[in-house]
Parts: sequence; C-alpha cells; structure tokens
Amino acid sequence: MITTTRRVSPEKPEVRIAFSLAERKGERHPFPAELHRDRCSLYFELKDDKGLLTSFPDLEQQLQPVLPSESVKESVQVYRDHCKMATEFHQVKNDIALLEDRKKELIADLVEDEKASMEIARLEEEFRVLTEENRTLVTVHSQRYQQLETLRVLSQKRPGSS
Repeated sequence: MITTTRRVSPEKPEVRIAFSLAERKGERHPFPAELHRDRCSLYFELKDDKGLLTSFPDLEQQLQPVLPSESVKESVQVYRDHCKMATEFHQVKNDIALLEDRKKELIADLVEDEKASMEIARLEEEFRVLTEENRTLVTVHSQRYQQLETLRVLSQKRPGSS
C-alpha cells in the first residue's frame, strides 16, 4: 500500500491518496471476499484531512457520495453509510470478477476432463476390440496347431512316408 498526503491548493484541505498494485500470480483465492485487494487492479481511496473518503472510482459519477455538511451529524452519518456501501460495492465487484475468473478456470478444466474422458472411452473401446481380436487369433492358432499335429500323426502312420 502506497500512501501520500498533498495539499492541492491553500484553500482546500489536505488530500490523502492511498493505492495498491498488489498481484499474486498463480495463486488461487478460496475466499475472495477476504482477499479482494489481491486482484491486480488499481485500488485507491482519496481521503481528506478528516479521514472522509472523497472518491470511489468504481462508482458512476451520479452515485458518488456527496461530501456532508459537517455541522449536521446526520449528514455525516449518511455520508459514512454511503461510503461504507460504496466500499462494499467495490468488494462485491472484485468478488464477482474473481469468481468469474474462477468459473472460466473451472470451465476450462471441465473441457479438459471431458476430452480426457472421451480419449479414455476411445482407448477402452480400442482395447476391447484388440482383446477380442487377440482371443480370436489365439483360438485360430490353437486350431491350426491341432490340425498340424493331426497331419503329422497321420503322415507318420502312412506307409512309405518319412
């Protein structure tokens, strides 16, 4: 997490910018809600000097929280609730992206498994055919061997054969 604080102009309050460019290649995330910041994307928050969030990049402009009137306690609470919902929205959006990525991985694995199953079925059928052919050849070989033995015995019993 990288954090910096800057004053944009003398009349404006300080702005704190924090962002993360975290990426973990090849790592599976079993609980995406807890690991949503591990996604390789720019995640940043803008906070003023009072710690109030001022920008949510995932939200459309018309959905951005409006800074509260600090003199009205309810306004600040509504603003904080809005910011909390915006943060939750960001988390859910990241969770959805992670789950979609995982879904794609699982579909690819399923396709590979189906191809392997088809290959196994083809090899099993080929094995069955070859086994049957082998049995037939062994039977024919045995019959021909018996015929040969019978012919040898007959040729030895004939007078004048060598």
